[in-house]
Amino acid sequence: MTPPTFRSLAFEDVGRFDYGDVILASKPPRTTDDPRIWAETLFSPRTAPLWVKAAMGVRIALAPLLGLEGAPKGVFDVRRVEGDEALIEYVDAHLTFRCGVGVDAEAAVVRVTTVVTFNDWRGRVYFTPVSLAHPLVVHSMLRRARRVLAARG
Repeated sequence: MTPPTFRSLAFEDVGRFDYGDVILASKPPRTTDDPRIWAETLFSPRTAPLWVKAAMGVRIALAPLLGLEGAPKGVFDVRRVEGDEALIEYVDAHLTFRCGVGVDAEAAVVRVTTVVTFNDWRGRVYFTPVSLAHPLVVHSMLRRARRVLAARG
């Protein structure tokens, strides 16, 4: 038996990282296998749960206190798709965020792999409390994306 392997675009060209997680969800029947559509739905402000929108609002309000700029428009846009995974990436002076949204059609699994590297102390100060809520945010966003895409069928 061949041992399973795990690869993600989120790890590409990353020598080290300071935070990482992988969140899985079952893929509802008859939903798309296209990782771009999953990533775009997952990160769409239109489909985000209300409490996640509120948390992002708090982030926008608090970021200037650390000398951080607001995230530019398109920060969560898909940068590229390879095979069964879409990559979202944002790099600034303070941190590097990479997220691979993968769809395993055969196993009916959607996978969200997040990797964050701190580029300076502001990135660490900003992301340390965010890391506590990150799994809850991603699970909530995945639940909403599953419902939206299942309704589109």
